[in-house]
Amino acid sequence: MADNFIQEIIEKDLQTKKYGEKVHTRFPPEPNGYLHIGHAKSICLNFSTAAKYGGKCNLRYDDTNPVKEDVEYVDAIEEDVRWLGFEWDQRLWASDYFEQMYEAAVELIKKGKAFVCDLSGEEIRAYRGTLTEPGKESPYRNRSIEENLRLFEEMKAGRYGDGEKVLRAKIDMASPNINMRDPVIYRIAHASHHNTGDKWCIYPMYDFAHPIEDAIEGITHSICTLEFEDHRPLYDWVLREVGWWPQPPQQIEFARLNLTNTVMSKRYLKALVEEGAVEDWDDPRMPTIAGIRRRGYTPEAVRNFCEAIGVAKANSTVDISLLEHCVREDLKEKVESRNVIFDPIKVIITNYPPGQSELCEIENNAQAPEMGTRQVSFSRELWIDGADFMEEPPKKYFRLFPGNEVRLKGAYFVTCTDFVKNEDGSIKEIHCTYDPETRSGNGFEGRKVKGTIHFVDAATAVPVTVRQFDYLFVENEQGEMVANPDNIKVSTAYAEASLAAAEKGERFQFFRHGYYVADSKLHTSEKPVFNEIVGLKSSWKPAK
Repeated sequence: MADNFIQEIIEKDLQTKKYGEKVHTRFPPEPNGYLHIGHAKSICLNFSTAAKYGGKCNLRYDDTNPVKEDVEYVDAIEEDVRWLGFEWDQRLWASDYFEQMYEAAVELIKKGKAFVCDLSGEEIRAYRGTLTEPGKESPYRNRSIEENLRLFEEMKAGRYGDGEKVLRAKIDMASPNINMRDPVIYRIAHASHHNTGDKWCIYPMYDFAHPIEDAIEGITHSICTLEFEDHRPLYDWVLREVGWWPQPPQQIEFARLNLTNTVMSKRYLKALVEEGAVEDWDDPRMPTIAGIRRRGYTPEAVRNFCEAIGVAKANSTVDISLLEHCVREDLKEKVESRNVIFDPIKVIITNYPPGQSELCEIENNAQAPEMGTRQVSFSRELWIDGADFMEEPPKKYFRLFPGNEVRLKGAYFVTCTDFVKNEDGSIKEIHCTYDPETRSGNGFEGRKVKGTIHFVDAATAVPVTVRQFDYLFVENEQGEMVANPDNIKVSTAYAEASLAAAEKGERFQFFRHGYYVADSKLHTSEKPVFNEIVGLKSSWKPAK
């Protein structure tokens, strides 16, 4: 049974044997930047669709523009695809087909379907017309087939400079679809190519190259985003007019992923990197797949998110809180909890023997008892969260304040008896007494307390750097996306000693604070650095 309209098309094709029993998709990134969360949707769709029908999915690099591409991006793309849990059938390059593309262009010239044009890029745009007015034919449109073949061969031989001539398809300058108004299909670019070196100085345009690549590889269903819908007539025209493929592939468009508070333009993200507004492409604030991986998101959560949003025919914007919800849901029974103290305040247990300490047993994950317990040190001096004490509390504040009793999680009941302030009025330390009869696990059934707070032993606490993130962009009152200057907060917290041994990339729940990951670049045992993955509370609500 089909789950979406793309699968409905495929299942109909399988029933009619349009491509026999074959389903072959491809993911065709341009290696000119790092992939982002929007690409993750396309990756999941192409690879999982092929897998559903026992088919194949190629990874094909669209490397038809030699100026913008870099091997760094190739390596990053492959890491991203594998991290998401997929493996390609073949790794291919558009540039491997340059010879066939050239021959296809010659075929169009011979059929009178393409011509060499001397107009400049600016003149071509001026001749193109508008959405309401037809275009004007190029004065070079009616060159003879022989002249076009000669000029195109001279273009290939390097006789002309960049922009001096182009090859255009001869279609219809009055077409209501501007993409069909004699589009450029080859340009001159005297630039070395990472794969073909200096063999070529003419390069095919994407709209010409893409259908030919699909056809050569035997792709059946060329799944792409909605902005290519207006280009589909050109895709079909190229395959039909070249005429070499009796059963050509078909292009199917789906809505691209748009997220609130997120900019997913590769060009804009590249500018952030180059301007130093972020650390790099894998900055945890970036919506790149490398960024969310470093942030601590899991591939399972990203795949679940892509499945949850489905495949639509119309563009819309998804609330980023749904992605965060999927991350939270995936982590909640996977990671162990640790006590980490933010904005620390010293607590002194005045009736606890000086120099004495003991170990308390605490569960690693309250939602997954099978994850067992760990031992946490307890002694006379502790650290608690700054938010867990108030001098003059409001109603329904059940944490520590003068005269109030709370449970220290995994340890004892303590009662605040006094506190000391610094000269600036901030709290320096809190004095408490503890009740030795109330130790957790001893079966104490006496009085009840409403508040439970966590702690770390001051004698064994490890200082850790905590990086909390907000969105790089926020929507202003006019509905425009603007840079958010307050997108990161770096602070020092005190953690239980075991966190010093955390491995890079290891995830934890910081009890009552959220999910965190040991940073894959900055974290060391001497200087632990943890990135906030996602908070504990979700703002996402499922549709009723």
